[in-house]
Amino acid sequence: MMPGQPNAGTSMTASAPPFHHGPDGRFRNLPCSPTGTASRTDMFRFLFRQMTSVRAPCVPTGHTLDKPEVHAQLAAAGNPSVTWLGHAAFLIRMGGRTLLTDPFLGDVAGPFGLGPRRYVPPALRVDELPEVDVMLVSHVHYDHLDATTISAYPYKESTQVIVPLGVAPFFTRRGYRHVLERDWWQAWNDGGLSVTTLPAVHFAKRGMFDRNRTLWASFAITSGDGRVWFSGDTAPADFFADVGARHGPFDLALIGIGSYEPRSIMRAVHATPEEAVDIARKVRAHRTIGMHWGTIMLTPEDPFEAPERFRQAAAEQGYGADNAWTLRIGETRGFHREAN
Repeated sequence: MMPGQPNAGTSMTASAPPFHHGPDGRFRNLPCSPTGTASRTDMFRFLFRQMTSVRAPCVPTGHTLDKPEVHAQLAAAGNPSVTWLGHAAFLIRMGGRTLLTDPFLGDVAGPFGLGPRRYVPPALRVDELPEVDVMLVSHVHYDHLDATTISAYPYKESTQVIVPLGVAPFFTRRGYRHVLERDWWQAWNDGGLSVTTLPAVHFAKRGMFDRNRTLWASFAITSGDGRVWFSGDTAPADFFADVGARHGPFDLALIGIGSYEPRSIMRAVHATPEEAVDIARKVRAHRTIGMHWGTIMLTPEDPFEAPERFRQAAAEQGYGADNAWTLRIGETRGFHREAN
C-alpha cells in the first residue's frame, strides 16, 4: 500500500490517517515528491518580475477559434469528446454526460481584480456555458477556482460538483445544492459514470494564512465509452505509475505543460512539457492533451514554446508525437476508446 492510500475497507477514523493528512491538520504531498530549491532571493526576483515586467505575448494566428466555429464544433460534438476552453478548463462529453473542469473563465487570476490577466479570452464565457452534469475542481488557486465564474454559473441547483477535501464551502456559500468532497482514492458513481479523486503533487493557498488547509487532486473519469485522466496542477512523481496500474489505461490524459519556469520554484508544483509526457506514460494514457498554457502569463517562459517541446518529447520518449495533442482554444476533438 502506498502512503496516502487508506486501507481497503478501513475508514480513516478507525486507523491512522493517510500520510497526506498532516499532523497539524494541513495537507501535504506524498513522500519523495519533488520540492523547490529556490532561495528567498529567488522568490523575490520572481515575484518582482511578475509584478513589474510581464507583458502579454504575441499570440500566433489560429491559436483561438472564432466564436461561430466554437459553437459549431460544440453542436457537432459526440461522445466521447473534449473541448478546450483555455488553461485547464475543458468540457468533456462521456457516457451521455457533460463534465466541466477547473472553470477559470474570468479575466484575472487573483482577488479584487489583482493578479495575472488573460491575454486571450476563454472560448466561452460563463453565460455561454451549457448546463453541465458534473463540475470538477482540482484545487483552490485562482487560475483554477474562479469566484466570478462560480458565482455567475446559472445551473447551481442541478450540477453535481466534486472537489477535494475542504473546498465544498466555497460552493455551498454561493448557492450550489449538490457538492461532494472527496479524499484521494475515493470515488463517486452515478448511472455508469465514475469520478475518482486521485493524488497530485501541488499545494493549496488562496489567502494569507490558509496554505494547505484544503486538498489538491487529479481525477479519473470513466464511462462505457472512455477513460480520461485530468491532472489538475501537478509536478511529476513516481506514484503516477500506481494511478495508471489501478485506474488506467486511459484513452486520454489532460496534463499541464506550461508555467514551469523558474525550475527552482516550479519543479515542486508544475511539470515541464517533457515531464508531462513521462506522466502520461506512467498513468498509461494512449494519448495526451497539453493544457495550462497559452492563456495567462503565470511564469516568465515563452508560453508558446511548450507545445513544440511537448511533441518533441513525445517523439523522443517513444510515446509518439501524434499521440501528444495540443488544441486551439475552443477546439473540440473526439477520441475513440482504445483496446486495452
